[in-house]
Amino acid sequence: MTPLHKSTPPISHRSPQNQAMATSATAARHMVALPYPGRGHINPMLAVCRLLVAADGALTVTVVVTEEWHGLLASAGVTPTLPDRVHLATIPNVIPSEHGRGADHGGFIEAVNCKMGEPVERLLDRLALELGRRPDAIVADTYLQWAVAAGARRGIPVCSLWTQPATFFLALCHLDLWQPAVEGVSDKELSCKSLEQYVPGLSSVRLSDIKIFLAWKGPIKIAAEAFVNVRKAQGVLFTSFHELEPSSMSKIAELLPCPIYPIGPSILRAPDNEEKARDEEHRRWLDAQPENSVLYVSFGSFVAMPPKQFEEIAVGLRDSAVRFFWVARDRATDGLREMCGDRGLPVPWCDQQEVLRHPSVGGFLSHCGWNSVLEAVCAGVPVLGFPVAWDQLVNARMVADEWKAGIDLREQRGKDGIVSRAAVSAAARKLMDLDSGAGQEMRTRAAQLREASRGAVIEGGSSHRSLTGFLEDLGKGKLDVPESSA
Repeated sequence: MTPLHKSTPPISHRSPQNQAMATSATAARHMVALPYPGRGHINPMLAVCRLLVAADGALTVTVVVTEEWHGLLASAGVTPTLPDRVHLATIPNVIPSEHGRGADHGGFIEAVNCKMGEPVERLLDRLALELGRRPDAIVADTYLQWAVAAGARRGIPVCSLWTQPATFFLALCHLDLWQPAVEGVSDKELSCKSLEQYVPGLSSVRLSDIKIFLAWKGPIKIAAEAFVNVRKAQGVLFTSFHELEPSSMSKIAELLPCPIYPIGPSILRAPDNEEKARDEEHRRWLDAQPENSVLYVSFGSFVAMPPKQFEEIAVGLRDSAVRFFWVARDRATDGLREMCGDRGLPVPWCDQQEVLRHPSVGGFLSHCGWNSVLEAVCAGVPVLGFPVAWDQLVNARMVADEWKAGIDLREQRGKDGIVSRAAVSAAARKLMDLDSGAGQEMRTRAAQLREASRGAVIEGGSSHRSLTGFLEDLGKGKLDVPESSA
């Protein structure tokens, strides 16, 4: 979700590091959280931290971010809304700026891999000195492949946090099995082959969904290292929940030598701030639309789209005659309004979860980032998937083929790789048709997923039990680092 823009007063006259250390020194238990420095990773990490401190009244969490990200979270109004026992500590900006990382994403990933570990380790040592003891645990994003070793050197248990679907985790765990099978084979041929023949339990994923990863040799090498190291972690937390991906969760539990804890859906709520007036504007427009008639459109905070494709989507929506509410972000909303006609409302920002839960919203045209997919699941809204890269391709496939709660537009690409306006228009009408059998089935399945997500987090639900089990295992020392690893 794109952050709101707001200037916030400093939390304290002390530095973020000193504030976190001073508060944590009196805590009965202290955990350090290490998110990957990207919005799609930091938001779910903060959501998990909220869950942890809410479930354990004696726990304090220090979340480590770069100085730039500390400023971004403060300006977004996130920092002041964190619970009292969740604090931020910073490391220097040793990686490229968030504002320009799209220009060289491979270089950004390499910098995170090579430059973040050392300052994080120095911070861990300073925290231990301040506390007079080492932290009780580290929760680290799985893609921070150096984190498990950093904890082991200090005798600190490291629990890996996976912020994407368990199905994608399972696929990457078996990278060595399917990688040779896709090299040199055409996408057309691979689109007919399921990953099931190489990784049991992944029948809904096709080889064409994952071939694209191999073009990113640097990132895929780092991902492979991360999945070697995750087997050395003391546990793995998932932002998904068991009922959403039962087969993948079961396979992962059998595969890993450590326990797994599906505790999702873990979603970070957007804070209220000075955008409230604009929010009211959005709500008035949505209130005026018929129930289930609006297609919400958003492609996340980090998706690059060719101008030609953007135009085809805009004109396709106009031609479909479907009402839409489009978060245009960096696009000129005036130009988009002219392109799409008068049936839609292009806006620069919105509270995505609030919009998805509005009665007038009946569909979501999305890039299928995992956080957006989880938000759609929790809202019970079917998805028109327009995946671009990485796990989005697998996510869209699950939504359409496994859950039957949406449509995967990637299947409609032409020879030039563009999804035409005609295809966009037809898919939008199909998704939003309340009277057709297909539209009704997708709505029914989306509603069932919503109920499953609610059942998972209530007391006695699968995620509630998993979260409780994780904290109990941690408190009883069941996740301690073996002496041979320290």
